[in-house]
Amino acid sequence: MTQETFVELLQQLKEGKIDKLTVEQPDFLEFRKAWLSFCDRTSFVGKAGLQGTISYRYEPSEKKA
Repeated sequence: MTQETFVELLQQLKEGKIDKLTVEQPDFLEFRKAWLSFCDRTSFVGKAGLQGTISYRYEPSEKKA
């Protein structure tokens, strides 16, 4: 997958259009480039799976006033 594809998928995850995004090991570097472009990237929480697979979900952080 391309960086642009991952940007689109991360945006869909953020907007709640998809529940999770699974990234395979060979695609991780392109995913990381896309992930770094988001200012709220810490809200994307990953869970490691087998053989380098990572499943991400979006958990918005609450700002304290």
